[in-house]
Amino acid sequence: MASERWLVAVLLLGACASPSIRSDLRSVRELSHTARLAPVAGDEVDAESNDDAEALLAQPLDADRAVRIALLNNRELRARLRELGISRGRLIQAGLVANPTLEAELAPERDSHLELRVEYDVTSLLYAPLAKRAAAADLQAERFQVASAVVTLGYHVRSEFYALQAGQQRMLAALRTLDALVAGRDAAVALAEAGNTPQLAASTQIAAYERARISVAQLELSLASQRERMQRLLGLHGEATRWQVADGFAAIPEQLALDEDLERRALEASLDLNVLRNRLDASARRTGMARMAGWLPEVAVDVHALYLRSQDSADDRTLRWGGGLSVGVPLFDRQQGTRRVHEAEFDATMERYHGLAVDLRSAVRDARNHVVSSHARARAYQTVIVPAQKVVTEQTLLQYNAMQIGVFQLLDARRQQLEVELDFVETQREYFSARAGLEALLAGALVTQDERPSLRTPGAAGAPDSH
Repeated sequence: MASERWLVAVLLLGACASPSIRSDLRSVRELSHTARLAPVAGDEVDAESNDDAEALLAQPLDADRAVRIALLNNRELRARLRELGISRGRLIQAGLVANPTLEAELAPERDSHLELRVEYDVTSLLYAPLAKRAAAADLQAERFQVASAVVTLGYHVRSEFYALQAGQQRMLAALRTLDALVAGRDAAVALAEAGNTPQLAASTQIAAYERARISVAQLELSLASQRERMQRLLGLHGEATRWQVADGFAAIPEQLALDEDLERRALEASLDLNVLRNRLDASARRTGMARMAGWLPEVAVDVHALYLRSQDSADDRTLRWGGGLSVGVPLFDRQQGTRRVHEAEFDATMERYHGLAVDLRSAVRDARNHVVSSHARARAYQTVIVPAQKVVTEQTLLQYNAMQIGVFQLLDARRQQLEVELDFVETQREYFSARAGLEALLAGALVTQDERPSLRTPGAAGAPDSH
């Protein structure tokens, strides 16, 4: 009786596993150091934006708020979170043992009225725990992979947000440049009509102004495209797209504190390396299962009951019990091909593991170089170049007021100041993006630095000086 209860418990083992992915989502939050993710565990798929994300849009966005919105609302990330249920389902399925086979035969050829047979594959009781451990390693790998996707999304949102901030400031600089060119054009035209300057000077200023107008139109399109890229990352549509961006970058810190052991920290924190470690574990376990299946025979037991007719009386019936054992001999199929598949998967994953470690070290060094270089340049602009250029503009204005120089020299000084401010904006964007990339690497995700060309306002240099 005790053995029967044990068999029933084993057969119902898989029914105890919960299909919920709440524990997987909790693990992803812990691995990615994220306080809040989209609540996809019990929610149906809805086209509307997350309510908490819409509440965050009530204030002008900064980088942190934009990341929180994306983590709640980005559809690709929400899909990746739901795909945890795929690995969870495979884990549940891998832990299930085989179903028993029940046969019933009425009026069989033998001298029996009814024959019942129950057959069970005993080897499934051995393979199910092994398959479950391999599937558990796959599930853990998927958790690390989704956590890496969370960190990567955060980096891309920050990078695009800084680009959008820089784009807005470039647009403002372009409009100020356009105002300066308008003044230069009007002054040149007035002087030419009065006969005080040649027509060449007026034509040069007119051409510079018209080029700047085209440049402003290009910048408007670029800014609109940057905003739409942010819309897609944030997963917003409809009324939710009317958000505003907080103006201006934060001040560049005076000192840049970077650890000396960045490579070690990145290797220890790497979510991507942990993905491959768990894939290696799963491949090794499946290889072991294939080796075991290659020499272990398949064993099935059966219990049958025969309801026999009595030879003396047609109404007399006799119930008899019997049992049997069947053994599949692993003579030809010893899982050679399956074992070779898993061994090749293991070797290929190991190659990728070592290659990823090399790439990660290189990415950390590259990110550090970007941070150090952009910090030094941004500090130079912030503390020396921008203040010095403002002094140049102020002194040029004083000389103009004293009638020592002409209006075109004053306008040229103003354009140079705008150009310097524009370069400072681009350097700030580069610094904060590089910093976000390094932080993502230290948080465990291998991200590629978002390389963007230096975007200057075309026409900001102005026209040749005219006197």
